[in-house]
Amino acid sequence: MDPMDPESIRLAPKVALHDHLDGGLRAGTVIELADQHGYTDLPTTDVDDLSTWFLSGAARRDLGLYLETFAHTVGVMQTADACHRVAAECATDLAADGCVYAEVRFAPALHTGRGMSLDEVIEAVLAGFVEGSADTALTVSTLVTAMRTDTDSLGVAEAAIRFRDRGVVGFDIAGRESGYPPTLHLKAFQYLQRENFHVTIHAGEAFGVASIWEAVQFCGAERLGHGVRIVDDITVDDDGSTRLGRLAAFVRDRRLPLELCPTSNVHTGAVATIADHPIGLLRNLGFRVTVTTDNRLMSGVSMTSELSDLQTAFGWGLDDFRWLTINAMKSAFLPFDQRLELINGVIKPGYAGISG
Repeated sequence: MDPMDPESIRLAPKVALHDHLDGGLRAGTVIELADQHGYTDLPTTDVDDLSTWFLSGAARRDLGLYLETFAHTVGVMQTADACHRVAAECATDLAADGCVYAEVRFAPALHTGRGMSLDEVIEAVLAGFVEGSADTALTVSTLVTAMRTDTDSLGVAEAAIRFRDRGVVGFDIAGRESGYPPTLHLKAFQYLQRENFHVTIHAGEAFGVASIWEAVQFCGAERLGHGVRIVDDITVDDDGSTRLGRLAAFVRDRRLPLELCPTSNVHTGAVATIADHPIGLLRNLGFRVTVTTDNRLMSGVSMTSELSDLQTAFGWGLDDFRWLTINAMKSAFLPFDQRLELINGVIKPGYAGISG
C-alpha cells in the first residue's frame, strides 16, 4: 500500500489518551493570556519565536528540563476564564486533528495560585471542553492529575470523585519521576480503588522498571502513562529472539495499555530517535500499544504528525493506524457500551471509508 499523505492521516479517526492541557496551548493564546493577566515572564511575545522556544526548551533530552517550560503555560492559566479558554481551544484543536475521543489531563492544584479552589478549576476546564467540542465529532473526557512532588494527592483524588459524573473519568500522577515513586501517594490510590475509579499513572518515562512495578502492583494502575521503559525488562538476543522478564510478561498478559508518546520520548531522552523507539518491538510482542501526543505545544506535535512519523520510521499505514486507534478506544475510561459505540459506529466506518 502506498504511504498515506498527511491530509488522509488527519481525516482518519484518532483517539488521544495522553494529552496534557497545560502542554497543548496555542502559542498565540499564551501571549494573549499573559498580556491580559499581567504575566511578564515570557521569553518573547512573538508567536513563531515562542513556539520555537517551547520546542527547543523541551528537546533537551531530560525530563526535568522538559518540565521547566510548563512554568509559562501554567503561569497564564490562573483564572477561570483562562482555564475555560484553554480547554475550549484544546477540544477544538483535537477535533480538527481528527480525534473522535480524547482524555485530556491536568493538575488543578497548579492553577490555584490566584485563589481558585480545586473545584473551581475543574468546573472551568469541563465547561471549556463542552464549548470546544460542541458541533464536532469529538467526545472529550478529563483525567484529574496530582503532582508527584506535592503532598495532597488525596485531596486531589477526592476532587476527581466529586466530578466523576460530570466528565472526569480517571486520575493520574505526573511530574518528576526520579525520587518521587508512585507509592508516596498510596493513600490516594487506595481511596480511588475503594471508590471504583479508574487510574492511569505516569511510570516508565524517565525511570525504569521499579516505577512501573510500583504503579502496577502497589497502586493499581490500569494504564501506564508512557511505560516505554518496560523494554528494560525485555531481552533481545543476538539472533533476534526475545525474552520477557516477569513484570513485562505481567503487563502484556494483563493487557495493560501503554500510552506511548514517541516524539515526547525523544525530547525527554527516553529514546534517541523515533526510529529507535521500541513501539515496533512492543507491537510485535503483543503489548497493548497506543500512540498519543503528550504535550502538543512543547513537542510541536499533533496526532497526525505522530502517526506520520511512525509511517516514516516503521512503514506503518492505514491498517496499523486503525489497530492503534481501536487499541486506544478499548483502553479508554469511558463505560464499555460507549466505547463499543465509538469503535463500531465511528472508528471502524471511518477507516473503511478511507480504505474504500
